[in-house]
Amino acid sequence: MPELVFFSGTMDCGKSTLALQIGHNRSARGLQGVIFTRDDRAGEGKLSSRLGLVTDAVEAEESMDVYAHIVGRVSRGGRVDYVIVDEAQFLAPTQIDQLARVVDELGLDVFAFGITTDFRTKLFPGSQRLMELADRIEALQVEALCWCGARATHNARTVDGEMVVEGAQVVVGDVNRPAGEVGYEVLCRRHHRRRMTSGSARAGALSPDVLPVSSD
Repeated sequence: MPELVFFSGTMDCGKSTLALQIGHNRSARGLQGVIFTRDDRAGEGKLSSRLGLVTDAVEAEESMDVYAHIVGRVSRGGRVDYVIVDEAQFLAPTQIDQLARVVDELGLDVFAFGITTDFRTKLFPGSQRLMELADRIEALQVEALCWCGARATHNARTVDGEMVVEGAQVVVGDVNRPAGEVGYEVLCRRHHRRRMTSGSARAGALSPDVLPVSSD
């Protein structure tokens, strides 16, 4: 039976890499799919992983009816055997409903990949709708790690290395961005609650207040 599957996890847990692998495995068997993405770090109409792999994709703009897009392809003689959606958290809830319709009415498997919560620990609307509608939810098994070595469970937004908790829900950025740019970092719950990023932890370690005192 076709399924709507939601693969979820924090940043840095290999979602995009798995999306690319699923597409590769199916194309190697002669199947043809449609890949959607939204606001990928590599730019419009791209699906990329941090391992350096990139493929072309359809940019699922907010006004797009993804069900109608697939029906249009088939109506024009195109072949669609499966659907992959990366950065699914950015899709509108109505677009998630359309993905469910692709499964139920067109009989296609849909594999959606995304993070569940934003930098404020609030659910993305697209992820929430996926959790409500998905036939199956898979937690990614590659564990991202906080700077302290614990399992990372939360996504943090940083500016100049400092964690921020206010602002628009969607601001495109990535991990390992230069200082001054909007970036993201994965943290364990404890350090997310304390707003302690790797940068602030380093700064604290170098503070004269915590340096050992010489007994000369």
